[in-house]
Amino acid sequence: MVTYRVVHWGTGNVGKHALAGIIADPRLELVGVRVSTSEKEGRDAGELAGLDIRTGVAATTDSAALLAEKPDCVVYTAMTDNRLMEALADLRMILSAGVDIVASAPVFLQYPWQVLPEDLLRPVEEAAEAGGASLFVNGIDPGFANDLLPLSLAGTCRRVDQIRCMEIVDYATYDNAAVMFDIMGFGKPLDETPMLLQPGVLSLAWGSVVRQLAAGLGVELDAVTETHERIPAPADLEIAAGTVAAGTTAGVRFEVRGMVGDEVVTVLEHVTRLRADLAPEWPQPAQEGGSYRVEITGEPHYTMDLCLSSDNGDHNHAGLVATAMRVVNAVPAVVAAAPGIRTTLDLPLITGPGR
Repeated sequence: MVTYRVVHWGTGNVGKHALAGIIADPRLELVGVRVSTSEKEGRDAGELAGLDIRTGVAATTDSAALLAEKPDCVVYTAMTDNRLMEALADLRMILSAGVDIVASAPVFLQYPWQVLPEDLLRPVEEAAEAGGASLFVNGIDPGFANDLLPLSLAGTCRRVDQIRCMEIVDYATYDNAAVMFDIMGFGKPLDETPMLLQPGVLSLAWGSVVRQLAAGLGVELDAVTETHERIPAPADLEIAAGTVAAGTTAGVRFEVRGMVGDEVVTVLEHVTRLRADLAPEWPQPAQEGGSYRVEITGEPHYTMDLCLSSDNGDHNHAGLVATAMRVVNAVPAVVAAAPGIRTTLDLPLITGPGR
């Protein structure tokens, strides 16, 4: 069995699950862990992954020392939403050093062409070219639930008029205050526009989804548009990330649409609640808590629901594990891939290590 030397970068909500996955995978040899705080520096990787084992690999804040280990790949799961330029600098540094990357973010790098401005995209591509390295960004959404799954279904159609990919999820148990309050705007007044809903941000974050779907169908989009709506909390809500006061944002629904003329061809839709009974007229999940849905209009029509669960937590926990393992399991394929930004459209089927 070929073994790949891996550095893990970031040990937050997604990162701790990715780190556990690396430790458990016989194909991967953990040679370093990058953390961002002094509180985590020096701690064993097993502890940071929430495992009752010691690996002998201590975390560090020294990026140069980790790259000096000459790993085959970096598993990058650091927070990027509120540190975008720093994250892009990290990726350029790693790629320039000749090290491949699998990453859970920045999400627009899932399929960045015509999504990310050239002055941000081209330096990443140049770093990959200079280092002869490859980069693959994916997860569950953006990622598996709205690239591989819908395109696999489309492969059984005689005609596809529209692909709609949906996340319908209760986020009350998602424990990340920065994402929930600062980025998504939960708990904020309805007349205050959060980062996520600023003009163009939805199309930047999920435009990669609708453009990659269109590319997979062989369709050239004329435009990408976005819409959103919000609902208030009927009473104070206590969620994992904190308190949402009555009258502030407790539900968000948005769409990013790929257009050909006046026709909507590809759609990414999110329906996000903080309590199951909010906005009953909005689409409902296939299971309690949440699910992902793919709807294809064509010949034939399809509706497929993907329901996540776990013995160790709820649907949100399962989604974090799925996001982590989508990129961890991609390490062998990405190391074998040609240099550059790689996508689901040009990688072989990604599978786990088995039992």
